[in-house]
Amino acid sequence: QKIVIKVNINCQICKTEVLKAVTKLTEVYIVSVDGEKGMLTIVGDVDPVLVVRDLKKIGKVPEIISVGPPKPPEYCEEFKFRECRPCPPSCKEC
Repeated sequence: QKIVIKVNINCQICKTEVLKAVTKLTEVYIVSVDGEKGMLTIVGDVDPVLVVRDLKKIGKVPEIISVGPPKPPEYCEEFKFRECRPCPPSCKEC
């Protein structure tokens, strides 16, 4: 699931503390921090309450913005499977 949390991030030290607190949790796959907007995005099978608890332990005041499934990945046309012609026989018996 994808969790978006608003957290006050003033400097690089705050950003590092937030990342350390969140990455200690199990089942966290992706963590991204937008310092300008003050948004923390987490993708993984983690309870949002645990994330908020750990952020409060380091002195932050988190606010859950959204919790939901992550966006499905968008695939390019070139990565889709194409039907190809059959391979030529490689031996006389084929």
